[in-house]
Order: sequence, then structure tokens, then C-alpha cells
Amino acid sequence: MKSMTGYAYAESTTEKAFVSAEIKSVNSRYADFNINLPPFLGALEQEIRTLCARYIVRGKVDVYIRVKDFQPEISVETDLQAAKSYADALKKIAHASGLSETDISVGLIASREGVLTVNQTYDTDAYRTLIEPVFTRALKDFCADREREGVNLKRDILSQLAKLENCARLFEQSVPEMEEIFKQSLVKRFNELLGDKADEQRIMSETAAMLVKYTINEEVVRLLSHIEALKAEIEHNEAPGKKIDFICQELNREINTIGSKNQILKIGQSVIEAKDALENIREQSRNVE
Repeated sequence: MKSMTGYAYAESTTEKAFVSAEIKSVNSRYADFNINLPPFLGALEQEIRTLCARYIVRGKVDVYIRVKDFQPEISVETDLQAAKSYADALKKIAHASGLSETDISVGLIASREGVLTVNQTYDTDAYRTLIEPVFTRALKDFCADREREGVNLKRDILSQLAKLENCARLFEQSVPEMEEIFKQSLVKRFNELLGDKADEQRIMSETAAMLVKYTINEEVVRLLSHIEALKAEIEHNEAPGKKIDFICQELNREINTIGSKNQILKIGQSVIEAKDALENIREQSRNVE
């Protein structure tokens, strides 16, 4: 079991460049990857996205790759025609202003737009070689961080599940008592209404028919079955978050039905405890991948 939240950071400095990788995530219903790369490394985005998807099933994940090149491959192109045009224009301004042409420096002309064009060459494969080990280390630490938090989530969910199962066992043990109370209540009503005319056989027949509707036995059986299913998901499913939420909905339905049929005080108290445990499980499941 893994948490959907996590954080990791890794960096490396070589003679050529400084590279850092930062990964952080928050809860999300689906897998949502936001990859932030320097513009000249856009070609690597799909590779990073695919690698993330291999290890992350759910969560909103932000990935930041930063690169500072210490030895950039730069080339400079000059537009001599543009430089001459700027020089001629500046000379005219100098003459009109009564200034000397010597006040017009090469630096002033070179700083004009379009005179010099700086081009930097980017070797994507070379950058991939620099980034890959740093990002791999960050991703490994990120997954480990989510797994550590997942251990805590699993411990809490299992603790709440044990409380829920205790309540379910109490419901199970109380089925005969509830049925007997219901029987006695029905017999009493028949006798009050019919008095000496009450037919015992009819009373038993009507009682049996009513018990089918009002017994909690079926709900208890389903409740215990859902609890076992939930245990299996927690133990064997690497990403059980969505399935836990679905099973919790089924559990909630059975608990509500048991509560509506209840006629015993201790059952009413256990229904409250069961709903509280179930709500805690549902809350934690929203943090589970």
C-alpha cells in the first residue's frame, strides 16, 4: 500500500552542468503528471512521463527538472548589413547633433537588435545522460517516501477495520436475540388484537414471514463478506484506493440497514461505532494510491 502524497529531491554537479530533479505529489482521483523541463529539453518529456506512469498509479504529480550548463556550446552570427545601416543612421544623428563620429562605438552598434544573433547548441542525448541518473534517484526516493507513508495508512486502516469487525461479530451474535424479541413482540400484538381467538399456527406462520423481512442475518453475512474482501484488497492489491472506497460504500449500506432494523440498545451503540470506524477508513482511503 502506498500513499498518494510524497516528496523527493536529487541533484548532481559535474564539470559540464548542474542538474536537479524534484518530485512531489498530492491526492487525485486519477494519475495526473505535470512535467516541467527547460524549453530546449521538451523532447524528454514523454520519456519522463512514461517512467513516472510505470511506478505511479494515482496522484497529482509535479516533476521539476532544472539544468544549468557550465560549458554551453555557443555560436554568434553577425548581420553586417544591419550593422552598416545602424552605423549610417547613428552618424546622421551625430552630425545633426553636432557630435563627433568617434562617439559612435562598435559596442553601441553591436548592441542593436539583429546585429548579433547568439545561438546555443543543445545535445539532447548528452543532457539525457546527465539527467537520467539524477531523476532515477529522485523517483526511487519518491516511491520509498510514498511507501513509508503507506505503511502508516495501512496500520491505521487495519486498526479501524478491526473495530468494524468486532461490531459485525456483535451483530452476528445478536441475531437470535433480535429474532426472539421480534417474535415475542408479534405474539403479544396478535394476542392483544385477537385474544382467545388467536390461532397459534397462524401466529407462527405470520411470524416466520415477518422475520424474513426484519431479521438482520442477511445483512450480517454480507457485512462480514465485505470485510473479508476489504482485507484481501489491503493485503494483495498494490493500489487498492479506489476498491477500498467502493467496498466502504457497500459496508455502509449494510450497516445502515442493520441500524434501521435494530431493536436492542447494544446494537444501536455498535452501529454508531461501526459507522465511525467506517468513516475513518473511507477518509484514509482517499490518501491511498
